[in-house]
Amino acid sequence: MLDVTPLQTAVDALADRLRALPQSALRRGAAAEGLALARELAARAQLIERPGEPPREIPDAGIFAVGDQLAVAGHDLVEALRSAAAGGAAAGAAGAEADVKAAPAEELAEAVRRVREAAQSEAMTRSARM
Repeated sequence: MLDVTPLQTAVDALADRLRALPQSALRRGAAAEGLALARELAARAQLIERPGEPPREIPDAGIFAVGDQLAVAGHDLVEALRSAAAGGAAAGAAGAEADVKAAPAEELAEAVRRVREAAQSEAMTRSARM
């Protein structure tokens, strides 16, 4: 079973930070950075769930919605990774698609790295100090 707790925890913490920032900090770049990350996480989830289909982009719903958009995109990726890992385990038992089991773990590690990187970025840290 793939432990997706690190991704869920990191996404929730960053989404909460975005929700708590004042308007001025969101306008200085934190909202744009959060939206870019939400779009990246959503695209990753869509590629897992529907490979071969072009990903749809999360619309810009405004600076006050970005925390929620990040949370939804992150949770979608968590569920996509869980499903892929469960499907990979079943496919691995059949022997035909052994690579599928490793892919969700690698994707999880990369997603956690990206969320943590965004949380430490200049826009987020500068904004959090204000």
